[in-house]
Amino acid sequence: MKPPYTLNQKMLGLCAEITRSLGRLEGLHVLRPEPKLRKSNRVRTIQGSLAIEGNTLALDQVTAILEGKRVIGKKREVLEVKNAISAYDLISTFQPYSAKSLKEAHSILMKDLVDGAGKWRSGNVGVFQGTRVAHAAPQARRVPGLMDQLFAFMKSEKQTHPLILSAIFHYELEFIHPFSDGNGRIGRLWQTTLLAKFHPLFEFTPLESIVRNRQDDYYKSLGLADKAGEASPFIEFSLETIFEALEDLAVSVRPEPLTTENRLVMVRRQLQDRSFSRKDYLQIFKTISTATASRDLAYGVRQGVLVKEGEKALAAYRFRSLNPKVK
Repeated sequence: MKPPYTLNQKMLGLCAEITRSLGRLEGLHVLRPEPKLRKSNRVRTIQGSLAIEGNTLALDQVTAILEGKRVIGKKREVLEVKNAISAYDLISTFQPYSAKSLKEAHSILMKDLVDGAGKWRSGNVGVFQGTRVAHAAPQARRVPGLMDQLFAFMKSEKQTHPLILSAIFHYELEFIHPFSDGNGRIGRLWQTTLLAKFHPLFEFTPLESIVRNRQDDYYKSLGLADKAGEASPFIEFSLETIFEALEDLAVSVRPEPLTTENRLVMVRRQLQDRSFSRKDYLQIFKTISTATASRDLAYGVRQGVLVKEGEKALAAYRFRSLNPKVK
């Protein structure tokens, strides 16, 4: 099953602009924002995503909860923030193409907030705007199959840009509405998870905050996609917000020196246990020379971080497992 969507020049142009933004940040040797900015952007991300769902806690209150301080507020809203902090802290450990991992993330995000957290819904649901049904989700009996098809598509699709795929997944999840509650927040979390898989900088990019600022457009694009019977209107909106979020990050970021060790950390997070070549390594770091890439890889082998198979142009590398029991 291939979700319906139509690519257009606007989408392709936005992908090019986003790629250039990432390149500029790489050119500044940015591995990740400095700790203070990472914390600030994480707070904005969590507050923004939950505010879309009606949570009234302000940025300073979310900051206090993140710091382990007591906050005066509604018990449920405080719990929503604590759960979101736990979920977003685990982004780098989630498997973006795994239904099991998605359900685990939902169970963290919705712990003690809803019955059946982390389980596909068992009842039929609709999305209401006031008293009007804005979207009637597919019947509950179809959810497991539809989600299996969606993940199969994500795993197999090689021609579509990962930026666009992240938006397609977000829209399709909202259309299927696989959980009894929390579909909006898990959809936003999972798009960020997919984007962080594409480039680690997205883990600290305040995308959800930008979506919150454009909340009316967010819902409008979902509605237009439903009406059109395809994800295209939502894809355009999503790419616009990704670009805006990266520009927001670029204004406030302070470069951190990008060393051999840092580059290897970035590649491990992106490729995990997959085999890769020097050419693949250069695709991730487009501003370094072939000689620098070779030195990085040789260093990784010497330090026991990488396992090398083959020689010269045919050499392939993979990261040694962090689990000492696994060779």
